[in-house]
Amino acid sequence: MYHIIIGVDDDTEHALACVEEVANLPGDPSEKEVTLVHSFTENPSGASATQLHSVREASEYLEDHGIAYDVNESSGNPADVIVEFAEKEDADLIVTAGRKRSPAGKALFGSVTQSVILNSDRPVMVTGETKRS
Repeated sequence: MYHIIIGVDDDTEHALACVEEVANLPGDPSEKEVTLVHSFTENPSGASATQLHSVREASEYLEDHGIAYDVNESSGNPADVIVEFAEKEDADLIVTAGRKRSPAGKALFGSVTQSVILNSDRPVMVTGETKRS
């Protein structure tokens, strides 16, 4: 059994790119266990992660492909939350979506994906954008 952590933000396309890549990993769906991790940096309405469209779409995709999953929500810096959760759960892989940004944009605004890559001692897979028609 492989435990895979997927960092999910509010972007549905990014969430779907991540779960599609997990479904395409070698092995039977029964060999994969996924935790969708969402960290709220602001949540004035008190929403739960399962209410987010991106999390719901990713969950439905995993269900449709027979992959066991659960959802973890937290608050704080998303990169820190993902890395700490992966360590605590002894995850085999972290999956996150990359964003297209200029080098200056990355320097000014930082990058969750970059922070996860630099601060995790676990393998990290970065997905590109989905090819939807």
